[in-house]
Amino acid sequence: MAKVLLAGESWVSATIDHKGYDPFPHTQVQIGCAQLLEVLRADGHDVTHLRSHDVAEFFPLTREELDVYDVVLLSDIGANTLLLPPQVFDQGRPAPNRLHLLRDWVRDGGGLMMAGGYLSFQGFGAKANYAGTAVEEVLPVTIHRWDDRVESPQGVQGALTGTDHPVVAGLDETWPILLGYQELVATEDAIVLAEIEGHPLLAVRTVGAGRSLAFASDVSPHWAPQEFMDWDGYGKLFSQAMTWLAADDSDEVA
Repeated sequence: MAKVLLAGESWVSATIDHKGYDPFPHTQVQIGCAQLLEVLRADGHDVTHLRSHDVAEFFPLTREELDVYDVVLLSDIGANTLLLPPQVFDQGRPAPNRLHLLRDWVRDGGGLMMAGGYLSFQGFGAKANYAGTAVEEVLPVTIHRWDDRVESPQGVQGALTGTDHPVVAGLDETWPILLGYQELVATEDAIVLAEIEGHPLLAVRTVGAGRSLAFASDVSPHWAPQEFMDWDGYGKLFSQAMTWLAADDSDEVA
């Protein structure tokens, strides 16, 4: 099974409750990937979760550190957090460009997945800002340079394209509703495995000796409602994605 680094999918909430005359401030860390971690680990994947507030400092800065993993999963973590480790932002000293590092690592055999969300692909207000970066070069999608969200409060369903592939083996043809996604464009050499309203929902690509995968919606609310997360295909989809991303390019199906 795959050794996975999941970066992102957490946030810090600072709230002030007003009870009559008196304010009551409190702060807590929220984890958005608890169910994803549970299903991946249940299938035998070794997953390290690097919370969003730790990514700038602790995400791998060297090839040797990246090579510990088979797969890197970026979910709801913007490009700035990867580009600005403390030695750059706080101290004004140079450091390796992690987006270049990820691109080269994928081309040499690594597996990269990006899942959608407000700080994925281009994201809310274009703040994720992966368009035009080295990471985009190895993804199976082209990213718009503007806010790429499609909010769908009515619920929209993804559906398989009919392409046989290990990532979608055994999945239902039509999936439970999603409440939003990112509008992306598949690269010429990508394989689109599922679509949503005519746009790529799930796409894969072989890049040099490595592999990449884009999932245009979220792995947790609000875009992924509980109905989607409780679907028996949820764990199967993402577990099979990790297995495929971790395999070398000598496998029969690429």
